[in-house]
Amino acid sequence: MIVVNAIMKTNDNNFETVKEAVQQLEIKTREENGCVDYAFSVELHNKANIRITELWEDLQSLKDHLKTDHVATFIGALASDPPETDAKFYEANQIDYPG
Repeated sequence: MIVVNAIMKTNDNNFETVKEAVQQLEIKTREENGCVDYAFSVELHNKANIRITELWEDLQSLKDHLKTDHVATFIGALASDPPETDAKFYEANQIDYPG
């Protein structure tokens, strides 16, 4: 499984743009082959920070996702004032609850 853990640092100018662009991106991405989970969330203590969590069955599914029209549309929507984004990518195995 591939895990993507990212944070987007928005500002007063681009927060609404990001929020609007995410709506269609989330819907279309969740329908993709290989997508296990795909979510954007706003930190409760700092609404400028948007967290992105993605789970993909395999690396090829993620690579295919990055080539879709809806990803290109999302990137294009943010082009005039892109948020600073830090993304990390991991290979992982699901385990049972350790408690």
